[in-house]
Amino acid sequence: MASYGNFKELSQREVEGQDYRIRMEWRDPRVLIMAPHGGRIEPTTATIAEVIAGDDYSFYCLEGLKADGNSVLHIKSHLFDEPRALEAVEKADVVITVHGQRGQKDEIVMTGGLHTGLRLEIERQLGAAGFQSRPATERLTGTDPLNICNRGKLGQGVQLEITRKVRDLLKNDRGRLRLFAEAVRRAIGVRGW
Repeated sequence: MASYGNFKELSQREVEGQDYRIRMEWRDPRVLIMAPHGGRIEPTTATIAEVIAGDDYSFYCLEGLKADGNSVLHIKSHLFDEPRALEAVEKADVVITVHGQRGQKDEIVMTGGLHTGLRLEIERQLGAAGFQSRPATERLTGTDPLNICNRGKLGQGVQLEITRKVRDLLKNDRGRLRLFAEAVRRAIGVRGW
C-alpha cells in the first residue's frame, strides 16, 4: 500500500496510540522544530528534532509505532495536514522540519525550504561543527509553499534531509547529536529567534 494522501485517510485506518502517536511541547511559539515522519517512519528524526528544540523551541512529531509497514504513515510534506501540526505551524514564525533521506550513501545533510537565509546559516553552522551539508537535490528542495516547513507566519522555513549514515551516527553518539543540535540552534539564534 502506498502512503496516505492526508491525515484524514491515515486516522480512518490507523489507531492513535497503537499505530502512531503525536507528541508536542509548546514552548517559544516563534520557532517550531518538527519531525512529521518520526518513530519508525524515518528513524531517529524525532530524537534529532527533540534535541534541537531543547527547552526553548516548540516541538512536534508524528511517530510511527507499528511493528512493520510504517512507510504507509508517511504523508508527503506538502500534504501534511494533521490538525495539531497545523495549529502549531500557524503560531510559529518559522518551522524547521527534520527528515530522513533515503538513497544517498554519504554522510550528508541536505537543506531545503524557502527561508534561504536560515538555510544557508544552518549549512554554515553545521560545517563549522564538522558536518557536511549542501542544498537538497531537485525532489527534496522543500520549496512548495504548501510544504509544512513553509507554512509558518513568514511563509518560509527550512527542511533538513539527513542521510541514514548521519542519523545512525547521531543515534549512537550523544556527543555528536548535541554538536549537531547546537549548530542548528546557533543558526536560529543568528537569525534573531
